[in-house]
Formats: sequence, C-alpha cells, structure tokens
Amino acid sequence: MINDNNYKRRYVISGIAVGIVLVYIIRLFFLQIIDSTSGDKADSNALVRQTIYPSRGLIYDRNGELLVFNQPIYEVTMIMREMGKQFDTTAFCRTLAIDRKEFDSRIADIKNRKKNRGYSSYTPQVFLSQLKKEDVATLQESLFCFPGVQIRKRTLRDYTYNAAAHVLGSVGEVSQSDLDKDPYYSRGDYSGRDGLEQTYELALRGEKGVEVLMRDSKGRLQGSYHDGELDRPAQAGQDLTITLDIQLQLLAEELLANKVGSAVAIEPQTGEILALVSSPAWDPQVLVGRERNANYNALLNDASKPLLNRATQATYPPGSTFKTVQALVCLQEKGITPRTQYPCSGPGSTPIKCTHHHGSPVSLEEAIEQSCNPYFWCAFRDMLQRGGYGEENENFRHNYEVWREDMLSFGFGQRFEDSDVGYQSSGSIPSTRFYDKYYGKTGWKAITIRSLSIGQGEVLVTPLQLANQAAMIANKGYFITPHLNKADSMRLRRHQTPIDSSYFGVVQEGMHRVMTNGTGRWYKVPGVESAGKTGTVQNPHGKDHAIFIGFAPLENPQIAVAVVVENAGFGATWAAPVASMMMEQYLNGNVSRTDLRKRISTAVLTTP
Repeated sequence: MINDNNYKRRYVISGIAVGIVLVYIIRLFFLQIIDSTSGDKADSNALVRQTIYPSRGLIYDRNGELLVFNQPIYEVTMIMREMGKQFDTTAFCRTLAIDRKEFDSRIADIKNRKKNRGYSSYTPQVFLSQLKKEDVATLQESLFCFPGVQIRKRTLRDYTYNAAAHVLGSVGEVSQSDLDKDPYYSRGDYSGRDGLEQTYELALRGEKGVEVLMRDSKGRLQGSYHDGELDRPAQAGQDLTITLDIQLQLLAEELLANKVGSAVAIEPQTGEILALVSSPAWDPQVLVGRERNANYNALLNDASKPLLNRATQATYPPGSTFKTVQALVCLQEKGITPRTQYPCSGPGSTPIKCTHHHGSPVSLEEAIEQSCNPYFWCAFRDMLQRGGYGEENENFRHNYEVWREDMLSFGFGQRFEDSDVGYQSSGSIPSTRFYDKYYGKTGWKAITIRSLSIGQGEVLVTPLQLANQAAMIANKGYFITPHLNKADSMRLRRHQTPIDSSYFGVVQEGMHRVMTNGTGRWYKVPGVESAGKTGTVQNPHGKDHAIFIGFAPLENPQIAVAVVVENAGFGATWAAPVASMMMEQYLNGNVSRTDLRKRISTAVLTTP
C-alpha cells in the first residue's frame, strides 16, 4: 500500500522544482528579450561595439567643380559605467576648456532617456562633438587620466567657395524629432538641416558600419573580435551633381553684393537651374562646427533677414515684366489680335497713365518695347468685357476666371510641387472669390482691378516664377519643372500652357526690341541677340523695386534670367545690367564689360 504522506510529498517537491524552472525561464526571457540593456551588460564585459561613420557624399556643380567636401573632426564619448566615482571632473573640464555647469548639463542630457533613447551606461555616449584636431590635442595626451573617455573621429562639411549657401544648405546635429522619426540616427549624429543637404539627406548620409573590439578583464582593448567577423564596413554617401554653374553663381552673388534682392537663371529646354542667388547671404562655413548654433542665431536675428531665400520665398508684384504674359493671354482669349492698336496720351492717359512718351496709336510689339501702360489696360479690359458683363456679372466673372487659369498655367500662384527646390512661396493670382469677398459678386468691374493689367495690385510672384516665365516665353509655351539635381531627367515633367504657340513670336519680337531700342538697349549682350523686359515695381514701403526678365540667344535660347533688386528704382538701371552680365558669362564664358561689372558690384543699395 502506498504511503499517502510520501506520495503527497513527492508532488510538493515536483511542484517546487517546476516552479524554480519556470522562474529561471521567465527571468532569462526578461533578460534576453525584454531588457535590452542586459545584452549590453553581458557584452560590455568583453566586447566594445564602435560605430563607423560613413563619409557624406560630395557635391559637384554641373561642370564637375567640387563644391562641398568633408574635413576630419573629432568627438568625445563616455562610457558612464567606467568613469567611476574618482573621475577628475575639474581636470577634465580644464582640458576641454569648458566649465562645470556645461559638464553637468551635458551629463544630464546623456542620462535623460527622453532626449537620449539609446542611453546605456555600458556603451559609448557622445559628450562633445564637432571638435577640431587642436581642440582634442591636449585631451589626447592625457586620455589615460580619464577612464571611460574616448576620442572618436568623424567628418564635417567644408566648402570650396563662399557661395550658394541657400542652395547647398547646412549639416547640423539631429533634433529630437529626427531621433523619434528615424531609428538610423543616434544622439550626436548629424543630418542635413536645410537646402540640398536636407532634400537629399537619405542619399548623402550613407550607411553606418560597426567595428567589434575585444577587451581584457581590466578593460584594455585587445583588438578585433574573431578577426573582425562581426565587423560591418561603413558605406559612403552618394555624390550629388547639381545643375548650378558655380562661376555664374559667383558672378551673380558678386553683382548683388551690398544689395537686397535675388537672381535666378534657368536653362529653358531642361528646366535646370543655372544660378539661384539671394542677397544678402552668408558664408556657408559659418554654419559648421561648434559655433554653428551661435552663428545661426546671429543670422536669424539679423535685421536684413539673410536666412530668407528671396529667390524662392519673397513675393513681389511683377510690374511691367507681367505685360509679356498679359499680351499672350489677351491674344489667346481674343481680347486683342497681333495687329490691335490702342491710343496713348503719355502721362496724360487715364485711368492708367503712361510713364513714357512715344507715338500713338501703339501696336502690341511697340507696347512691349515702350512698356505702354494704357495699351495693356485696354487689352485687359476688352478681354474681360468680351460678351458684356451679363446678369450678376456672370460673363465678366467667367472671363476673369479664364484669364486666371491661363495665368496659373505659367506657373504663377502655386509652388513647383514636383521640384527639389525647397521653401517656396506660392505667390498669388487672386480668384473671383477673393474679389467677391471684398466687393460682392456685382461690385467689381474691369476698372476695379485695372492695376492687374500692368502687374501691380494683388498679383504676387517669386523670382523663381519670373525666371520660369522667361523660360516659357523662350520655349514658346511650355516649361520643364525647375530643379537642381543634374542626374534627374525632368524632360517628362513638361507643363504646357493653353496659349497658342503662334502668339509667342510677336511677344518675343517685342522683347527683342526692348533690348535693341527700348529700356534695355544700354545692356545688350555683346555679340548675342537677346530678349528682355524691364520692370519698375511700386513699393508702398519705400523706393521702387527694379526687375528684369530675359533670355538669350533669341534663336535657340540657352539661358533665361530673372533679377530683382529691392528699393533700387528703375529696372533698366539696376536689374537689367545684372541679368545682361549673367547671360554674357554663361554664353561667352566671361564678362567683357569690366567697367560695368565694377560699377554694379561695388554699388551699395542697402537701406539703412
């Protein structure tokens, strides 16, 4: 007969044994799966994993000139567990030329798991970054005095030219939002913060590698673990060739020095941006290294707003440069024909006066050549009033919306969404709803919005849009999305205006006459037939803005340009010569008019 007490005892002992096994299994599962730091703790006794950072991709201009490259820098890392209580903080701070307050703040940030998600006291943490060789030289000599401290080599951006800062952008330390969005980054990593560096971050950054080192019981490194079988090499970032012509960019920046404005040049047949200048700008080198934050704040607080990319973000009434597209739309919508003439009484004209004295009546080509305001007011009025106003203004409002849609087809009133150009403003081509809000459906007529006829009033454009306008006229009705990556074939991104291509010839001839007999005649491109249109834009906040658009050569155009010089006065005096020399530089490889170049580049037009 079985002894009941022994029988029961056996089950109790078996239950205890099973319970102990389950506890061990659960604990092992927690250590190996749930608690990620346990692997760090185990491995850190024998292994050290060091991140190998890739070289960032280089940036070249369209002709293969190196624009952006890398220089070596250093960062100081710490393994908190190895520092110990006897760590000489005072000597360490003195060696790195920092104070105790900064030391404590950085240590607190390292240990803050909200800011530093990958924190572990067993793995290297970035304490100080973006140091030059001379910054770490003293620390290198006394590194043995500071257990747990290491010096790690990285790279930082450097620049061949002090130019194109708005286009190239900058590289800075990643933000918390970057860490939250992309597991690739760790605290202390760098990424593109703006410009092309940000747009092409994924391609430029490359892929990190890792080197696994073994150490002895005293923590001394003994070399690669298993002859490097766990190592993974870093992969360098992809190089980027951009569409800019750096010599053209340098010239435009020189000509706009000590002025507020912008210049954009486009190759019409490809949409490639040859130059994109905003003035004032800054030396891209100032946003590199430990001084980046201080320098960025100085730029941010500068009253001249150098961080504003005026070429893509500033908006202006286009002034008389708008008359070229006004002519095309009025031709398309049967407001006028190529042979239509209107009278002009010069400054005595009403309701819009002419700023020039010329013969009357005026043809379309002459109106473009002489920039005749009354002509374009009459053309605009007759187009809008075609068919009468109708009940509740429906005919007039319909004609206006047709006019607006035609204008939008030129790239106005919207961003180039399929472009790699960042930080664009859309500008404005006001809708019927806009005017209905202020005047009511029947409260506005052609006379109410007459300023639109000459590119004033509520119409606003960016310099990038103006350059694209010039490219469209050069192409007789289409544009390729303006872009900066030379490797991208954008020819399929062709945007066609509904304007009949046969109408572009008369507008091109009018623009050609501007450069031969009109306001641009003093700034012909030597040896090249060109087309252009000047503009002097009313500015309620000060002196008028000077504007110019143009393209060259007249046949088979290779470059289209737009220039805006704020508070400068006449477009023919300041914007036209800048554009003319840019066209000469690109087409001929140099600027022969050295006196003109000196006069424009040394002129100071900044407002106090």
